[in-house]
Amino acid sequence: MYCFYIIYSERFDKFYSGSSQEPWKRLEKHNTTSLNTFTAKCRPWELKAVFEAGNTRGEAEQIERFVKRQKSRNLLEKLITPDFKPKGKLAQLVRVPHVRN
Repeated sequence: MYCFYIIYSERFDKFYSGSSQEPWKRLEKHNTTSLNTFTAKCRPWELKAVFEAGNTRGEAEQIERFVKRQKSRNLLEKLITPDFKPKGKLAQLVRVPHVRN
């Protein structure tokens, strides 16, 4: 299962969204990579929401591209709200509890 995830940097008041089979491991990479990337510049990141986005990487990337094309902070803020129900192209998203032990 591939997931669509949203992370947030409180320090820089920025959101970032992506897709991965392992969003918890991906979060760790966002917070530790030595490469000069957007996420490296805005650390630390915390996971705000994880959604099941499909069985293939392509399905998850379609969701990721759709959300990024919206260029909408408002949409990301709605998606991280626990009781928000995605509609339209995002209706297939299923929220995954993102707390891991």
